[in-house]
Amino acid sequence: MKLEKKFKPRIKARIRKNKQEISKKIDSFFDWIKGAELVELNKCNTDEDPVRPELDNIFRRSYGRKIYGVKYGGEIHAVMCFAYTNKIPTSVIELDKFSHDAFLLSAQRDQNVGQIAIAYTVWSKKKGGGKLIVKEVFKKIKKSNHLNRLVTLSPLTEMAFKFHSKNGAKLLQVNETTQNFEYKVI
Repeated sequence: MKLEKKFKPRIKARIRKNKQEISKKIDSFFDWIKGAELVELNKCNTDEDPVRPELDNIFRRSYGRKIYGVKYGGEIHAVMCFAYTNKIPTSVIELDKFSHDAFLLSAQRDQNVGQIAIAYTVWSKKKGGGKLIVKEVFKKIKKSNHLNRLVTLSPLTEMAFKFHSKNGAKLLQVNETTQNFEYKVI
């Protein structure tokens, strides 16, 4: 009985301390998410890209293609690259062709490139960054006056499938080397 009384206060103290530490970690996690902002980038470190490191910054910024990052504390914590098209590509070659065509058509019209935003790569250096950048880019697309779809050109991996499914996208099609998911823009 004496031994039980001796250990109970220690256990309760340890539980209290652990709760405080977990609470601090959760607060600091949400601080970075609340303080992060979506920014357009002129370049990114393509060596960090786990999906398409072979695509250089010239490709990523040509013909209306864009690079976006989630910035917090002066650092970029997540990156997503887009091409604007009028058709859904099934390969990087089609992505290049379709975005080039949409860019040329926009020169004849109102400078709005394409109707579909194709996210062809995304990566995060900080926990929660991938989900956050998808959410922020989604908001940006909803506000645009010419984009009506957000579709991915994802690799054929289980990780890509789980990531997009968990974030609310629906599988559109499975191609020879890629898969397309769509986030509903309403």
